[in-house]
Amino acid sequence: MNNLGSLSAVAFGLQAFVTLLVILDPPGATPFFLALVGDRSPRERVRLAWQAASVSLFVIVLFALFGKFVLNYLHVSLFGLQGAGGLLMLLISLELLTGKDNPDMNSPKGNIALVPLGTPLLAGPGAIVTTMLYVNYAHGTAKQGALLLAIVATHVIIGITLMFSTKILGLIKESGVTLFARIAGLLLAAIAVEMIVASIKGFFNL
Repeated sequence: MNNLGSLSAVAFGLQAFVTLLVILDPPGATPFFLALVGDRSPRERVRLAWQAASVSLFVIVLFALFGKFVLNYLHVSLFGLQGAGGLLMLLISLELLTGKDNPDMNSPKGNIALVPLGTPLLAGPGAIVTTMLYVNYAHGTAKQGALLLAIVATHVIIGITLMFSTKILGLIKESGVTLFARIAGLLLAAIAVEMIVASIKGFFNL
């Protein structure tokens, strides 16, 4: 990333867009989204898709603006943030694998668009750290605007991807949703373990 400072605003924005799109990985988040919204109405699924994208956008922008200040003030390292996100995702994955209902998710007050979809699944440590790094190289109004546009465009694609993925639920029926939940739980557990291991390695400089 050392060459980012020499890029034009357009090239800088395009590179930020591609990088964030790869890290946030909308297709990769789709199985987890479908597993969590399988029992919701079609209208609610669409609403949750855009809410998840909006929550992720809010978290990413928040850390882009105040990330360093907040982490330094709380004396929290990025590795600590990564470990916490991994533990949270591990708990969610165990619920998906065992079929245990989470009352907070199924109750009217619960909102899966906030946790775990918006964060840490979409706006996870990887996306947060990447955004903070790009902010360091966004010198001048043009590059800052290009970075903001890249962040917004990425989340528009996330919302569209999740919204259209709900069409699959009408084809796979209830048994398919259960299968999706088990597979998503297994994959989510693997991602969570990787995050926790990476956090431990970072702490101890391994």
